Amino acid sequence: MKKLLQVDFDFSGPFGEEMSNALLGLAESINNEAGVIWKIWTESEKDQIAGGVYLFEDEESAKAYLAMHSARLTEMGVKGVRGKIFDINMPLSTINKSPVS
Repeated sequence: MKKLLQVDFDFSGPFGEEMSNALLGLAESINNEAGVIWKIWTESEKDQIAGGVYLFEDEESAKAYLAMHSARLTEMGVKGVRGKIFDINMPLSTINKSPVS
């Protein structure tokens, strides 16, 4: 069953286009991670947080990615990584035109 992973963490930048340029390699590498279907990158310069919402093939892949990504962010000096894995309510999501099938 597909799983949604939501990750966020305190982040002081860069944001916007500067973030896009700085993290291009990381973004490309995420496509090669086991079980990843897609990721939406999130950021709030105002609140000084960043993260993402991911769709995974299964819970095992989501858990493995969360553990690896949390360790990677910690190595990069990021503190306060928060991650949650969610089930998807497909009947309601379909009503609201979810891209998840």
